[in-house]
Amino acid sequence: MPTSRQRVAITGSSGMIGGALSRSLRERGHDVLHLVRREPTEPHERRWNPDAGHLTPGDLADVDTVVHLAGAGVGDHRWTPEYKATIHASRVDGTDLVSRVLAEGAGPTRLVTASGIAIYGDRGDEVLTEHSTPATTFLAGVVRDWEGATTPAKDAGIPVAHARTGIVLTRTGGALTPMLRVGRLGIGGPLGSGRQFMPWITLADTIAAYTRLIEDDSITGPVNVTAPHPVRQRELARALGRRLHRPALVPTPRTAIRAALGEFADEVLASARIIPERLQQAGFEHAHPRLDDAMDWLFPRD
Repeated sequence: MPTSRQRVAITGSSGMIGGALSRSLRERGHDVLHLVRREPTEPHERRWNPDAGHLTPGDLADVDTVVHLAGAGVGDHRWTPEYKATIHASRVDGTDLVSRVLAEGAGPTRLVTASGIAIYGDRGDEVLTEHSTPATTFLAGVVRDWEGATTPAKDAGIPVAHARTGIVLTRTGGALTPMLRVGRLGIGGPLGSGRQFMPWITLADTIAAYTRLIEDDSITGPVNVTAPHPVRQRELARALGRRLHRPALVPTPRTAIRAALGEFADEVLASARIIPERLQQAGFEHAHPRLDDAMDWLFPRD
């Protein structure tokens, strides 16, 4: 349990990570506020509007930590120029607003922002840590600008952590949902060659890692929120097939993925062998460090 109770404000609280994090923090005794875009309907809600620049130091004056998760889904729509602009603005503008408000003296002692493993790009079998150089892809540029938007808070002396979150595995949403859907039909084979490394992590370990970043302000800068043992995509497909008692042998051709997803297909097929070096150095222990551990958690045996 934490040594002291905090008041934590969360943007993106209606999302998969935000909802689970809110519940977990309350169970640990923290006071949780939700920053919402609509008119508040609950005592724990406060309104903000990053598009209109609506957030003031007074809105966060009694908050100890801000967790900033809000952002448009990268795979929710085909990547038209307009939607790519939405992806960028939804992350950078909101982060800049939160950062500037904190720098103006709102009072919180900590800022934890979601960030993306897309910053590493397609790197084959190269082992990647927080010290690895960024890629030059569209999403890598988004992540660089996203993290860079916290500069006002950093310059004001506020400890900032960037949670570069991997592919979160849970049966209640996220990337695993379409995998389970096709897996139950017996067509959940590898994507493309299946050789690409997938930096996965269970939702339970994701929440534990975010909680550690909230409660330990000595961890700053980029932090890979991934499991310590990344696997190739075909290994994940086969593991799911075994648990679903379905075959997972027939690959989906790269051309078919590209036709379905457009430019986003390059991100789906990218290989990123990411290690959570900063978490490991801080002594963080994953509950599900290996894929078999994750499968046991996702599909508990009777």
